[in-house]
This record gives sequence, structure tokens and C-alpha cells, in this order.
Amino acid sequence: MQVSLFAPLINPYHTPEFLAALGPAAESRGFHSIWVGEHVLLFDDYASTYPYAKDGKIRVAEDAGLLENFTALAFLAAHTSRIRLGTGICLVPQRNPVYTAKEAAAVDYLSGGRLDFGVGVGWLKEEFEALGVPFERRGARAREYLEVIRRLWCDPVSEFEGEFYTLPPSRQFPKPVQRPHPPIFFGGESEAALRRVADLGQGWYGFNLTPEEAGERIGRLRALLAERDRRPKDVQIAVGAYLHPVDAAAVARYREAGIDQLVLLLLARNVGEMQARLDSFAEDVLAAA
Repeated sequence: MQVSLFAPLINPYHTPEFLAALGPAAESRGFHSIWVGEHVLLFDDYASTYPYAKDGKIRVAEDAGLLENFTALAFLAAHTSRIRLGTGICLVPQRNPVYTAKEAAAVDYLSGGRLDFGVGVGWLKEEFEALGVPFERRGARAREYLEVIRRLWCDPVSEFEGEFYTLPPSRQFPKPVQRPHPPIFFGGESEAALRRVADLGQGWYGFNLTPEEAGERIGRLRALLAERDRRPKDVQIAVGAYLHPVDAAAVARYREAGIDQLVLLLLARNVGEMQARLDSFAEDVLAAA
């Protein structure tokens, strides 16, 4: 089982110096990948419910925000040579798909083929509204946008006609290094999210799950894959423990649940804290995995 990091890169703590140290530190200790999140806007007051906190609120200070995910990954790519780089997750239905395809392909190209494209449909309605995108039917919109992205990645001349987007015959380069394209990981734990994985995905990225919860969802995903004549090995399973504690016993239970990649939450305010946290992970989790 591989061990990766989820690094919610938040200013003012995560400076250029922090990122320049994070990539080599994670790579030298043997972590598989670094996943970063996305929110272009956050709000002081909102009615939407953040699904990974009991009170439904995301924990980001009023004077802070997440670094843009593709920019951060490109910066990390320049300071590393082997570790994989993931969007965990990219909010596809609230973005322009042509720009998303371009940005993702650029990261894969500049990193030498190390991008894992984690995608999701979002939970923050107010963010969609501020961007002028309907929150309703975002799942269907995401599927269509992903097809636009796939064609831009794979076809010399790309075109698409759909309900939500029309792409006239056009060319976009560079193409991703990975062929036919970077693996697409769908985030989310709902039935609809698992169906998206079974229909279209090369990976599933579950979040804030105990080993037992992950095992139950993996069982359901395998049933959906079987219905589509797909094999379990066709889909890589990544699970973020997030706020759940992870020790050697938990690592064994995650492995037994069928996980390929365990993703640990990396919280640190400076380079010293980050390196100490990575050392602890390496001793307690990497060794057990």
C-alpha cells in the first residue's frame, strides 16, 4: 500500500519557501504523491454544508485562502522529479473545461507525466453562484466537461456538441505526457460519485473515511464495476484518512479494506513543523505500510 499526502496549501503559511521544501522532503522520504485542494472563493457566511465537519463548516481563517491548485502543482513539479502530483480535488463543473484541460495538460507536461487528475462536483453552492454557474445538475455538467477535456487531451483536432458545452473543431497543445491521458480519480463517497468512478474513472478518491467505512464503499464500488464488466484492478483506490488518526494498526485495517493508496493530512505552519510531521509519518505509517 502506498502512502501519500493531502496538503491543503493555505496562505499566509504556505509560502514559496514552504512549497520548495515540501516537495523534496516528501519525495526523499518515499511518499507516493502530494494532493492539493481547490476553492477559488470562500465566504464568511454560507448556507451550504461542508461534508467533512460535524458543524458543516470548512476550517479556513477569514484572512486566508487556498493556493490555486494547478499553479501550486506546477511549482511543486519544478522542485521534484519522481513524486506524483494530484488535484484532490478539482471542481470541474464550476470551471471552463477548455482552460481546465490546458492547465492540467501543462502540469502533466512540465512534470514529465506525474499528474493524477482528481475531480469532484463540489459542495459550496455559493461558490458556483459567484462564478455564474448553476449548482443544479453539476454531476451531469461534470461528466460532459470531462468529455470535452478528454477530447482536448487525446484528439489532434477536438470538437464536441453537448447540452452544457459546444467546442468547435480546434487544436490544443501540448498534450499530456501520460497516454491516453492522466488518470481521472473521482472524489466523493455518495452512490452517484461511485457510479461516476465505475462509468468513467481510473481511480476513486474517498475522503475522511475509517477503514471500515472505506471497506463498505469499496465493496459497493466493486459491485458497480462488475455490472459494467470492469475489473477491480482497473480502478486505483485512494482514501484520505483526513481527521481520523492513523497508526500501524489502522494501516493494517486500511490495507485489509482494499486500499491502494492511503492519504495523510499534512498540517504545518512552517518548514520545521512540516519536516517533523513528515518524519513522524515516515516512522509511524510508511514503515507499517
